[in-house]
Amino acid sequence: MQRMSISNLLGGWFHPFRRRGHLKVGFLGLGNMGEPMAANLIAAGHQVTVWNRTAAKAEPLKERGVKVATEIKDAVQNQDVVCTMVADDHALRTILEGGLLEALPKGAVHVSHSTVSVAMAEELKREHGKRGQAFISAPVFGRPEAAQAKKLFVVVSGDPAVIEKVKPVLDAIGQGVTVIGNDPVQANVAKISGNFLIAAAMEAMGEAVALVGRYGVDPVQYMEFLTSTLFAAPVYKNYGMKIAKQEYVPVGFKAPLGLKDAKLMIAAGEGKYVPLPLASLIHDQMITAIAHFGEDVDWSVIAKVSAEHAGLK
Repeated sequence: MQRMSISNLLGGWFHPFRRRGHLKVGFLGLGNMGEPMAANLIAAGHQVTVWNRTAAKAEPLKERGVKVATEIKDAVQNQDVVCTMVADDHALRTILEGGLLEALPKGAVHVSHSTVSVAMAEELKREHGKRGQAFISAPVFGRPEAAQAKKLFVVVSGDPAVIEKVKPVLDAIGQGVTVIGNDPVQANVAKISGNFLIAAAMEAMGEAVALVGRYGVDPVQYMEFLTSTLFAAPVYKNYGMKIAKQEYVPVGFKAPLGLKDAKLMIAAGEGKYVPLPLASLIHDQMITAIAHFGEDVDWSVIAKVSAEHAGLK
């Protein structure tokens, strides 16, 4: 796996699209992640047209002079690149069937930033290929605040020539890009597996905090110690303090989306006969968390299940 700045992907001397100017980009999906990503594309000078199922979410961008489409096809036709950032397979298929496939010009690129199933990625490859359209997967790692600060990590796979074409777009949304393969499915699997590791870390932190809590150790002091020594990675720093303080709002990533990702993990494993027993545990713990604490909480609430099982409040 090769990690690099996308601006150096094929060498600093070859920038055909930058010599031609900025790209015409359609951006579909303006949720907690999509809206700041689109805003960063605008700030980078790209010609952006946005669409969202709930039109009101486009108002902040409209106030900045951005073109807001009322129909999917109006945000897609005549674009160089169309980016999608939506919650799940169903939302992405709705966009595909609602005008993206029909209106995307031949030779234009669909960049999918969403965390979707392997089956959906395969479908996108097939359907775009039939129409002479290009497709790459470029899911992102990071919470909404990282999206706002242009600090996302982007993992991308697909045709290298297509990745080169869209690199100004990828540069505009993140702090680094990792090219992980030539098959778009590979980036989807990398994203699914990465979310699996985050969920596993949260489950482990929840159990550890419950254990030390039963012995009278202050969970905040405990987590401050761990995240300043052996576990200084962002996942432990960000989620560790949420878990120690039991702060599951405001929501960066809703618990039902965590459950969705657990299902994606299990399905991806089944597709290649890879047993993932920990994924099954995370799936069941996430269901328990939602049943007890509701849907409008951060997915790190999975840790609270361990606390309650240990008799802690």
